[in-house]
Amino acid sequence: MDEATIKQYYRDYVIGCYSKEDFVFVRGRGPWLWDINGKKYLDFFPGWAVSGLGHCPDDVVKAIIRQVKTLMHVANNYYIDVQAVCAKKLIEISFDGKVFFCNSGAEANEAAIKLCRLYGSKTGRYKIISMKNSFHGRTLATVTMTGQEKYSAPFVPLPDGFAYAEFNSIDSLKSCVDEKTVAVIIEPVQGEGGINVADREYLVALRKFCDENDLLLVFDEVQTGMGRTGHWFAFQHYGVTPDIMTLAKTLGGGFPIGAMVAKRSIADLMVPGTHASTFGGNPLACSAALAVMNTIEKQNLLENVNTLSQWFIPELRKLQKKFSVIKEIRGIGFMLGMELNVSGKSFVERCRKNGLLLNCTHDTVVRIMPPLGIKKSLLKKGLKIISTSLKEEFAS
Repeated sequence: MDEATIKQYYRDYVIGCYSKEDFVFVRGRGPWLWDINGKKYLDFFPGWAVSGLGHCPDDVVKAIIRQVKTLMHVANNYYIDVQAVCAKKLIEISFDGKVFFCNSGAEANEAAIKLCRLYGSKTGRYKIISMKNSFHGRTLATVTMTGQEKYSAPFVPLPDGFAYAEFNSIDSLKSCVDEKTVAVIIEPVQGEGGINVADREYLVALRKFCDENDLLLVFDEVQTGMGRTGHWFAFQHYGVTPDIMTLAKTLGGGFPIGAMVAKRSIADLMVPGTHASTFGGNPLACSAALAVMNTIEKQNLLENVNTLSQWFIPELRKLQKKFSVIKEIRGIGFMLGMELNVSGKSFVERCRKNGLLLNCTHDTVVRIMPPLGIKKSLLKKGLKIISTSLKEEFAS
């Protein structure tokens, strides 16, 4: 099918809830994407971090092929061998608890909302405090929990039970708490909010405050999880363990899967009839997720992120000194933001023309999130394209 026909089919048959870039990608391999015209792009924002191992990683592809030939789906009221193994592996690399499987980050956060409300039901508590500039999903509850009014405004009236504190402010958080509060949810690094990194002191204080006031602490690690920051999970940078953690994106290596991990005493509040997901934790998804975890270990990808980010971040800061348009470089590992003092849209478009895919959020923040196994030579190539594009876009 030709490019013009594909775009016409979209106009005629696909609901237009996504802003479309003028690309039709037809093939991906590792850190590369090819469009329908054969042009090759280095992808430093692989599917909102879904393709965290790069496109079509070998062991994930092999695992899916093996599984699709064996068993694609079975109902969750039966035991599923690979789901059991996948859950065990997730607990081994995170914290002692149990796992609920679903299909996306929004669904994982929906599960967390319900679990928090189950926890508070005996005392009549149900309110959850999230952070301003957060992002937790597009369902009605998760878009309400998202601390950005631009996402929720079209859907009023919104569900009750959510309040919003300033990120990195324990005093703001405390001012939001009342007798109905049951939990606090936070992204250790805000993604859609502009790559805002939580302070260590803040998260330590938040954990202490939640413990003292019988509040559950939920970490949304949908984007930060599975090695993106150089640890399996961002909470491991801080020495602060949440009561509940939500995951998706890189977890499936390109295949849809989400998960909620909860400490055992809390997890057991979910009994048959309280929650479910028809496709959640199906054999295909769990085979993909298990292959992702095994690949991260086998290829030492956490070490790769830590080693190369220690080189890459200072190189980006050299560009900051060279180009006054760069306001700040921030982030952890391979979850990085380059904030400009102007809109970043045209710069991102310039990078695309030069063969590098990035993302702009919050109008001025350019997100740079290479695949975990990227080679230094390709980081250098990406850096060169960024530098060239800065010169072309902002040279006086």
